Amino acid sequence: MEIQLFNFWYFVWLALCIGAFFGLYFLLKNKTEQTKKWTLFSILVFALVLHFLKCFIPPYSTDQSRLYRDIWFVNICGANIFLFPFIFLSKNKAAKDYMVIFGIISGIVSVLYPLEPIKKVDQAAEWLDIVRFYIHHSILWIVPLLTVIFKLHEISYKRVWQVPGSLLLVMLFIMLNQIFQSELGFVPLRGDDFFAIGYKNTSYIWGPDDAIGNIIALFCPKIFKTVPAGEFAGQTKYWPWFWMIVPAYIIITPLAFIVTLVFDHKSFKADVQAFKEKCKTRRSVDKSKGE
Repeated sequence: MEIQLFNFWYFVWLALCIGAFFGLYFLLKNKTEQTKKWTLFSILVFALVLHFLKCFIPPYSTDQSRLYRDIWFVNICGANIFLFPFIFLSKNKAAKDYMVIFGIISGIVSVLYPLEPIKKVDQAAEWLDIVRFYIHHSILWIVPLLTVIFKLHEISYKRVWQVPGSLLLVMLFIMLNQIFQSELGFVPLRGDDFFAIGYKNTSYIWGPDDAIGNIIALFCPKIFKTVPAGEFAGQTKYWPWFWMIVPAYIIITPLAFIVTLVFDHKSFKADVQAFKEKCKTRRSVDKSKGE
């Protein structure tokens, strides 16, 4: 089983993921709210358990350094796998908005562009991890999407400004994971090179290191990518996590707004209409006063 963009197995797994969504939808469609809630929660818990069970399959079971690195929650999808069960049961609407928006975005993008399976050097030996990858990333978008479809949570465009803040908190959680890994001796964070990232950096917490990261960096203020003091003062080095604050609000806010409109377009349309009526009334009042 070799996964490459648009080859046979790519479409097989894409079809299975879509089929899983519709299968679960029709299975739960006529069930009670409690059944829907606890079924979806159980799936999220299963995803969390599966995250730890991967230590028994290659490449993690055969590469201790990889195991010590990836058994933690060192990227956005991994952090979401850990956090989503807790968010799902919480009453925090902003956190649930994050779960829906980033679950759908990160899950669907990962399934449409399965970079991790594509990059595997020995797909035949690591086929179980490919299966694990698709299960995990399908759950990331299927459960949040069904959560809003079944109205277990209603996202609002009025809370969209909170989504970047939620993402930054998740990234801080990832950063702390990585720091603890290093401080406890599981993995080296970086070598002797002050400017080296030297760590898995798929969430760009430690700075940009590819084309996408460089695009994000265009929105970063200079202060957050300059060494402020010491022997390297004035040289370019991205402040861990802090450099993402401004780009997160500039990039994520409109993206989250577009996603929320899919589910909350009626409220947005009604509010826009009400605003137009209010402006129309105000102009009429001003006109009558002028006369």
